[in-house]
Amino acid sequence: MVYLNQGEPAMTGHEELMIMKKSSELRKAGKDAEAQALFRTIPMTPEVAMVWKKYVGVEELKKSGWNLSAAEDRYGKDWLDK
Repeated sequence: MVYLNQGEPAMTGHEELMIMKKSSELRKAGKDAEAQALFRTIPMTPEVAMVWKKYVGVEELKKSGWNLSAAEDRYGKDWLDK
């Protein structure tokens, strides 16, 4: 579970579990793109987002479709442009 600076979860464990379950169902149904897009709505941890920024690049990270809300909360709204 990813936590925001205020100590609250970015998404509840139940929400994450439901997304993972639905994503798995979509993948089993052969809907890989939909499954991946849904899975990426789960917030990426700020630490992993920072590694992606450094090694994959800002543009690729933006195009990836990952939920970056936890990184924005930790590093600020303009963290990708710094």
